[in-house]
Amino acid sequence: MARKADSGKYTEHTGRLYGEIYGEVTMCTRFVCNGEDTITGFNFDIDLSVWTHQVVKEKDKFFIGIRMPDHQYHSFHGVNKNGNVGTLLYVNGNERGAYCPDQKSYTISRLTETFIQGHISLDDAIHIVETEKIVYAPDATMQAMLSDKNGRVLIIEPGIGYRIEEKKYSLTTNYSVISPETTRPYIVPGDDRYERAKQWLDRQQGEVTVKNALGLLESMKQEGIWATRVSFVYSVKENKVYYVLGCDFERVMECGF
Repeated sequence: MARKADSGKYTEHTGRLYGEIYGEVTMCTRFVCNGEDTITGFNFDIDLSVWTHQVVKEKDKFFIGIRMPDHQYHSFHGVNKNGNVGTLLYVNGNERGAYCPDQKSYTISRLTETFIQGHISLDDAIHIVETEKIVYAPDATMQAMLSDKNGRVLIIEPGIGYRIEEKKYSLTTNYSVISPETTRPYIVPGDDRYERAKQWLDRQQGEVTVKNALGLLESMKQEGIWATRVSFVYSVKENKVYYVLGCDFERVMECGF
């Protein structure tokens, strides 16, 4: 997760330059597939030395809580029983999306958490991105994918823009899909998650199930410092989340609403 340093460079919490700290790290994959069922999949990849997380299951939501300075576990990646699914994905930051406390703006983290909590609908989120300046959080550069039970998708990239999709599938990783040339210089050599996932999704022609979606996430899993810690698949038809901890895809757990 990157932030802006005084030098104007976006850096990791240690203050080192983005490329220096990330090296060959790749992080997070998210997709939404619309067929007989609407299926959402997400791989959550995180450095345990930087961030503390836990899976939280409540009667109306499932989320991967991130412990913040207020000592609360915030819902920046998760599912509401109303069908809202929101996730944040790390991205190399740009100055146009930088957080500014003196400027009227809406942070991407606040928007995503409010959506997951069920306080706003996708239509509300669309209105917010149409009328407010969306910026990074004070300490992190991220982009978001929000989706609803009808399979509609809102992709938000601070400083770049937003896109509304209603397609057979939508897909994002840690680079811009709205303006790919802006993040192309930061693509880690060998990181072909987006291309591999796109090829797989194209072959399915929208016919994705919980089982094969979990298989796709398993094939996208990461290792090392930024390993995949949680993977989840949400079925709108079942209104149920299937999730895996620590890449143990032999042990799939469930959270139904």
